[in-house]
Amino acid sequence: MGLLAGRLLELDLPQTDKRLLTIAETDGCLVDGISAATNCSVGRRTLRIEDYGKVAATFMDTDTERAIRITPRAEARALAWEYAPQARNRWGAQLTGYQRMPDELLLSWQWVSLAGSLHVILGRHGKRVICEVCREEIINQREVVIEGTALCRACAGRAYYLLPPERQAAAPACCDSLV
Repeated sequence: MGLLAGRLLELDLPQTDKRLLTIAETDGCLVDGISAATNCSVGRRTLRIEDYGKVAATFMDTDTERAIRITPRAEARALAWEYAPQARNRWGAQLTGYQRMPDELLLSWQWVSLAGSLHVILGRHGKRVICEVCREEIINQREVVIEGTALCRACAGRAYYLLPPERQAAAPACCDSLV
């Protein structure tokens, strides 16, 4: 997927700069493969995971803002046997078959645009704000501002975890409906 994205976006991969941004729609081994092929990584802020539970990824050239979303074709698993008839098992057929299959039979792709601004997705490196409720630092413009109050996503009621009741009670009045 990553190598195809590089060809379609006309980028040399693995990248040595931070021009390619990848948004993967699942976690796990797919992301490891994309990272190895593209040199996109979470630590370099060139790889994001939006876990939709889909084997899919969107690749964006941050200079041109062209983006392409790539997914495997549903029939590729069955077709892999035709490209690896000597395989001993399904895993072996997929491993070898996928390497031999033409991109058009293995993958689907479509040009897309991001739903939000690239600048919002990337944030601003080095920007730091303190949440007015929990007093934790928020980096890269990820704060939520409600009625002039800067909050982390958790204190704004958008957490992936639950806050203890004593932390919820500390929220400012403007946020009562959120926590």
